[in-house]
Amino acid sequence: MLDAEQLDAFGRDGQLTVADLFSAEEINRALADLEQWDAEFRSTLTDEEREWYLEDPSDPSSPFRKLDDPVFHRAAFRALAMAPALLEAVEQLIGEGVTLFFSQVFCKPPEVGGPKPVHQDNFYFAPNDTDALLTTWIALDAATEENGCLHYGLGSHREPVLEHTAPEDAPFNLQVPPDVAKKYPMTPAPVPRGGVSIHHGNTLHQSSANRSAHPRRAVTFHFLRNDAKLVEPALKYDPSHSVKVS
Repeated sequence: MLDAEQLDAFGRDGQLTVADLFSAEEINRALADLEQWDAEFRSTLTDEEREWYLEDPSDPSSPFRKLDDPVFHRAAFRALAMAPALLEAVEQLIGEGVTLFFSQVFCKPPEVGGPKPVHQDNFYFAPNDTDALLTTWIALDAATEENGCLHYGLGSHREPVLEHTAPEDAPFNLQVPPDVAKKYPMTPAPVPRGGVSIHHGNTLHQSSANRSAHPRRAVTFHFLRNDAKLVEPALKYDPSHSVKVS
């Protein structure tokens, strides 16, 4: 799947973009299922879930900010996660035998989708081997600078796992201190629809607000090599929703 040049680029930068991994048909199927999931889940939301998932918790019709565990809950997203080309790339980068332990859809709706501050995924999940965790970020819409594509601190995967803090009114916005983040200028990483951005668990990254009239929907699959484990993760997740894929 990945050639020598791509593997070298990932080792250097801690991030790699692969275009056109998924077909238009596969992406359309996932988006259709996302619309159905939106309607089903919205009708059952508790007050606590509105705080966690909606852009505006006070408005029941507010767009979703994100949805958790699509691979566990939805067959269309499970099919994306099991794509042989994706799994081959994952195993090239972290080794054979992996489990998809957590997944998320990020909706970032037009004009209201907010930014995500600089953070490391390994702080959220706390793997005992920082090289054993890999994040794959699939663009369900073309991700551009205008609609809030990811930005990366290239080479920052060589940093240790850093301490993160979060504002009291936004506990989901764990972030590294600004004086640390500024060591690594953020480089935008646009991804075409159906492409994937892959990054090391220590790589500093962020996204900006969606300033466009178009959504920036994406699904993230977090993989862990089977000989590693998570130790006191900062992000809530349900281990029973993990899917061992190889």
